[in-house]
This record gives sequence, C-alpha cells and structure tokens, in this order.
Amino acid sequence: MPEPTSPTRTPPGAPLPRALAGLRVLDLSRVLAGPQCAQMLADHGATVIKVEPPEGDEARRIGPPLDERGECAYFAALNRGKRSIALDLSRAAGRAVLERLLDSADVLIENFLPGTMEKWGLGYETTLAARHPRLIYCSVSGFGADGPLGGLPGYDAVAQAISGLMSINGTPESGPVRLGVPVVDYLTGYNAMVGVLLALAARGCTGAGQRVEATLFDTGLALLLAPHASNWFYSGRIPQRMGSSHPNIVPYDCYSAADGPIFLGVVNNGQFARLCECVQRPDLASDPRFADPVTRREHRDALRAELERTLARHPAAELCDTLMRRGVPAGVVNNVEQALTHPHALHREMVVQADGHRHIGVPVKLSATPGRVASLPPRLSEHADGILAELGLGAADRETLYREGIVAPPPA
Repeated sequence: MPEPTSPTRTPPGAPLPRALAGLRVLDLSRVLAGPQCAQMLADHGATVIKVEPPEGDEARRIGPPLDERGECAYFAALNRGKRSIALDLSRAAGRAVLERLLDSADVLIENFLPGTMEKWGLGYETTLAARHPRLIYCSVSGFGADGPLGGLPGYDAVAQAISGLMSINGTPESGPVRLGVPVVDYLTGYNAMVGVLLALAARGCTGAGQRVEATLFDTGLALLLAPHASNWFYSGRIPQRMGSSHPNIVPYDCYSAADGPIFLGVVNNGQFARLCECVQRPDLASDPRFADPVTRREHRDALRAELERTLARHPAAELCDTLMRRGVPAGVVNNVEQALTHPHALHREMVVQADGHRHIGVPVKLSATPGRVASLPPRLSEHADGILAELGLGAADRETLYREGIVAPPPA
C-alpha cells in the first residue's frame, strides 16, 4: 500500500495538499461513531469509500428533515466528503469486490457486531492481517468482543446508562437524564480517529499495520475521568446529580440574569473577586463564608442565593461581555440557532457552505495543511461505476454485478 502523500514532496510554491492526502480509507461503518471517524479523515484529505449494504446505511432513514435530494439531515451530518458503493458482503462475490478494494487501502473502519467480519472470512487476526500486512483495521463497537459484555449491541444512550454518565446528569428531582447530544458516540469516533493516526505513525516506523479498537463503553468510562471518577477513587463517595453545578467548584453553574440564563465558570479567588466587583457586590468577596474555593463550596447554597438576587438586575449579554473582558469566564445560554449564527461561529468557519448546503466546519485548524468540507454526502452507491472501473472491471462485468444484486447500481 502506498504511504500517504507527504506535503514535503509538493513542488516549491504550489499549494500544500491536505494533511491526509493519499490516504485510502474503506468505511464499512454505519450510523455515528464509525462514520464520524471516517468523515474527519476525509475532511483532512483522505480518500474515503463508504461501503454500504444494498439497502444503505440505516442513518439514511433517520429523518426527516430531508434535503432536496431526499437525503436526511442525520446521514448528511456524518458522511460528507465520501464516495459510496453499496455492496452485499453476505455473498462471496460481494466480499471478492471488497478484497480488491483492500489491495489499495490503508485503513478499514467497521462497526459490525463483533464476530460478523470473522463469519464472512474477513477477520483481522484470522485473515486480513496476513493478506494485507500494512492495513490499519479499526473496529468500533459497543463493548468489544470479549469480557462480560463482549459482543453485545450498544447505542450511545445505552452506553451513557451503563457507564454511569446518565446517573450524574440531571437534578435530584429529574432522575437520570440522557445527555442532549450523543456525546459517547462522538467521542468514540474521535478516539477511533486518534487510534488510526497513532497506528499510521507506528506503521511509518515498523512497516506493519495493526488493529485499532474503540468502544462506547470505554469512552463512556473515560468521560468520567475528572471530576467524577477521580473524586470516587479518592473519597469513595458516589457522585450525585447536581444539575449544571460542579461538585468541586463554586460558583460554576447556571444563573438567571435579568433577561435570560447565563453560565458562570469561576474557578479561583482572582476570578471571584472580579465577579464581585463587576456586579457591585464587593461585600461577597470579603465575606469569610466565600473567602476561598473550600469555603465557597461549603456555603454554595448561600452564595447561590446572593448571586441570584444580584444577577437578576443585570442584562445577560451585557454582563457576560463585561465579565469575559475582565477575565471571568461567563456565557449567555444560547439556543442552537443562536449558537450557529453567532458571529464568532462564522469567524471560526464552524458553519460553512459547500455545494449549496450548510455544514458544521472542521474543528481542528492546521496552519499549513487545513482541512475543509470537500463535497456533499453521497447518494447510495453514487460512485459505484467509477469505483468498479478503478478496480479494472469493464462495463459488462459491472452490469453483471448490478443485475445479480451484488452491487447496487448508481442512482439515475
């Protein structure tokens, strides 16, 4: 397999390619974590072929809303910059096509139930490592292949529940609450991408590929790291639901200003003193109950009552602007529309246009080889003809694969 194109080979004066130009990725994954990993690689220049089942990734059916092509928003969020071929891997002829794709692939990403690839004769240790020794094989799953929960299915919310995340989200009155975004899925996708990049770096030294594994369960537990897991390790006390407040830091919570909610993140004494000055309450800074982080934590209810009464006199946006300029972290609680249309979101290119559609931008900024949103998410099997032709299959062979249902034909 070729090494990814290196920017150092670019002729002097020519624009640098994106960081992962030349990397070839097969994305066999569906729904969120795996596709998220593959999309981030595509944003940074990798050539990603999405290998879908004949009926398509099930994320294509998690809608509406739909675009003018009939593609749903959920699928579009996670599959830009990819090419698509729909391939029936349950049949030997479909697996033969995949094997030909593997001949030039650097990375394979899959999130089937553990054992599925082995059942098809495509397991990494049993088959692919020997046939394709430079391949990076990335497996994403709920719980991994072994252990008490090994091989079982998992979705983000289930992982939030089992990992303990749901137990600390919400209030004492609400009971456990699912986080409003599938944060375990997202971070598992990021972990998978980091694993792929680490394995590629290792391959540059050893010449050999390896298996990368990322699970929702491991990611959910890792999200407990600070403060909840570390607090339990040190104290033995089980963390409880505290709404938006912090178990260790006060004031670190949502408060009601005159015209809406804000969040204050006050970690140290200097920030607390500046907060008190900005809201014309210097007496709070000199009150022995609030003199340091420990006493503020011990008297959190009293401090909250004082702040709620005081902040209710201040307009939210004006107050947060004043606090931030004085070095006190504070923010208006925006809704999704307000966040996505915020001038800073546009300045940071976190909402971008591509082919007439809006997308979330690339969050990792590289100064010399920046990523970008390259193309719309593909229609099902949109690139099948071109992909099969690149494998050396002529028109007659391609028509046979379409007619026999091995490959779904490109849309008309």
